[in-house]
Amino acid sequence: MKHRTPLDHGWQLHHEGALLPAEVPGCVHTDLLAAGLIPDPYLDRNEELVAWVARRDWTYRTDLPAAGAAHERTDLVFEGLDTAATITLAGTELGRTANMHRSHRFDVTGRDGELAVRFTDPYRAAEEVRAVTGDRPNVYPEPFQYLRKMASSFGWDWGPTLPTSGIWRPVRLEHWSTARLAEVRPLVTVVGGEGRVELRLTVERTATGADRPLTARASVCGVTAETALDGDSAVLTLRVPDPALWWPRGRGDQPLHRLDVELHGPDGLLDEWERRIGFRTVELDRSPDEHGTGFTLVVNGERLFVRGVNWIPDDTLVTRVTPERYRTRLTQAAAANVDLIRVWGGGIYEDEAFYRACDELGLLVWQDFLFACAAYPEEQPLRAEVEAEARENVVRLMPHPSLVLWNGNNENLWGFRDWDWAPELGSDSWGEGYYLGVLPRIVAETDPTRPYAAGSPWSGSWDHHPNDPDHGTHHSWEVWNRQDHAEYRASVPRFVAEFGWQAPPALATLRRALPGEELAADSPGMLHHQKAEDGNGKLDRGVARHFEPPADFDRWHYLTQLVQARAVAAGVEHWRAHWPRCAGTVVWQLNDCWPVSSWAAIDGDGRLKPLYHELRRLYADRLVTLQPAGPVGEPVLALVNQSAQPWRSTVRLRRLDAGGRLLAAAELSVEVAPRSVARPPVPAQLGLPAGTVKEFLVADADGLRATHFPVTDREFAYPRPEFEVAVEPVAPAAAGALDVLVTAGTLVRDLLLQPDRLAPTASAELGRVTLLPGEQVRIRVTGCPVPVTAADARAALFCV
Repeated sequence: MKHRTPLDHGWQLHHEGALLPAEVPGCVHTDLLAAGLIPDPYLDRNEELVAWVARRDWTYRTDLPAAGAAHERTDLVFEGLDTAATITLAGTELGRTANMHRSHRFDVTGRDGELAVRFTDPYRAAEEVRAVTGDRPNVYPEPFQYLRKMASSFGWDWGPTLPTSGIWRPVRLEHWSTARLAEVRPLVTVVGGEGRVELRLTVERTATGADRPLTARASVCGVTAETALDGDSAVLTLRVPDPALWWPRGRGDQPLHRLDVELHGPDGLLDEWERRIGFRTVELDRSPDEHGTGFTLVVNGERLFVRGVNWIPDDTLVTRVTPERYRTRLTQAAAANVDLIRVWGGGIYEDEAFYRACDELGLLVWQDFLFACAAYPEEQPLRAEVEAEARENVVRLMPHPSLVLWNGNNENLWGFRDWDWAPELGSDSWGEGYYLGVLPRIVAETDPTRPYAAGSPWSGSWDHHPNDPDHGTHHSWEVWNRQDHAEYRASVPRFVAEFGWQAPPALATLRRALPGEELAADSPGMLHHQKAEDGNGKLDRGVARHFEPPADFDRWHYLTQLVQARAVAAGVEHWRAHWPRCAGTVVWQLNDCWPVSSWAAIDGDGRLKPLYHELRRLYADRLVTLQPAGPVGEPVLALVNQSAQPWRSTVRLRRLDAGGRLLAAAELSVEVAPRSVARPPVPAQLGLPAGTVKEFLVADADGLRATHFPVTDREFAYPRPEFEVAVEPVAPAAAGALDVLVTAGTLVRDLLLQPDRLAPTASAELGRVTLLPGEQVRIRVTGCPVPVTAADARAALFCV
């Protein structure tokens, strides 16, 4: 039987003639941090002070013990080396690696001594490849496309520049005899109500095991199969009658079944493999129709409006992301009614813990292959690495039922068309051969149960512009970059795979990251933790279109976070109201990798921005919205019902003046069929006078509210807001829970409690809310270990 010996202890890092304790898995930056030799690069402007780390070679070492003679073969297995490394044992080179995204295996049978892993600095390693392939354009002045390494480690418009080195995934010895399971590919399908698992196995044999008979056995759900191997491969098929289906969250349960595979030889069990699988079908409907070319995910025969978010690495120093942290972040996504996570192509193929959590939570996974925002050479030495990396990760991830889509790249097809690459490229390769050739071939050969898309955005062929909103996937960035968020309503893309709006992180996050700084929108630390081109300029213009200039930092902070929530709401409400023409939105982005002003809903310290709470409302099964899009200017009422049951409701519509006086009202009885949208006409008496700055509309249905203000905030005649604040304890007091009660005396628009102003650990269960005169809201706060008075709570409340 194969035996594994972890090699996660006893490592050391060479530094300045000394040996430092090293953590494996880990990286140079975390080891130097632990030794107190560099400052925290996430604080102040320390990122600049540690830039030298990426410009050096680094060597890790340990002592490899003798393995003994119990097995014929001993392999040294690195699950991940970041990135360009030379491995030696007792002074003899075992091999060289140049890909962070794949594993490496070396035969060390009968050998021991000092094991050393020497990493070439990533800049020099990239430049060595560039010298061979020639130069290629990209969107950032960093050489990330020449090295199979996490692209965003070189910096992005939301991330720091910290390309590191290290043994970033587990390393072990594997001792085995006769044969081992080298590859297991479970093709899981459902046909006519029968679950099928087609297992394709490949084995590796020792020299003495070359001609020995081998048997493979597999079992799932009480069904077993067995076959003799023909050479080094075998195929087994397991048929499970009427299996319980795995569903995306909100559509059903997520039953998972243990799949066991065993390899036997004449002397008994040699190797075993185990995963959890789920039975479900997945299709991607890209049929042409009167609007263009669709892009609709279909799971178990049900068409989905995807409620998604984009995922970036949760920490630029990725080895700090634990299984518990994955679980926390993904649970937060599920609690916000998200049903799809897109793993973006400038990051990594995430750890197994990520995909296991998605399986259990019912979160669909759209997995990019790791190409982003650059022209990638297709010549050697990169081409062989790309093929090996792609095949290994398809095989590794394919057991997970949550994985529903492979995607070739992020924005590279669009970039080739629109970003002036062609003059610089000439006849040079730029990645098209990967996205339209290599990758779809590997998916078709290895995992034909899942659809493949060539890129995001991608219209399906060169017959249409790659980012054509009427065909395939669309990235909507023109609005954030140049327009008001109301412009999201100007089009109905078939599938919005990226769009978003920036905002700064929570105040407590800023205070921790910029200790001692007098915070201002343009203070040195704030500007350093703003990586987007003209990021603050775009934030300020987004505010200025709706509000008078903020008088102080607190007001700027509130308004920028508010505009972020409103902007995303404008897009999602509009596009959801146009289901099934639009079949999904994937907001950029769920999470951050450090404390930064960005598009994230959850900041770099894990605190929830107002956008997070807005997503929970926007992505709920039922949504009420008033869209200012009627043919003669009147608002359009839309009720969106993504649940499996009809929605029968009475909608109360009111036209009010700024003082809260009722001017007109109507009640509409509405029935919305499952998975559909209703647009009942707004009665004429609810129409707002042209040019009014004193009237607005409110629609209420089953506890859901939509408002429509016909002019910008700076034009509307708001009364001075008046409200009473009370604080009530919640048992048990030790849990740090309390309720903040706000009772409105006037119209109070977009009231927001910033809980971290009460205590850095506090969080609130509600985001922005608009109150009419006499209405009350109860905001539950948890994690607040200090007493809170009404005055404290009032100081943490903001409104328009």
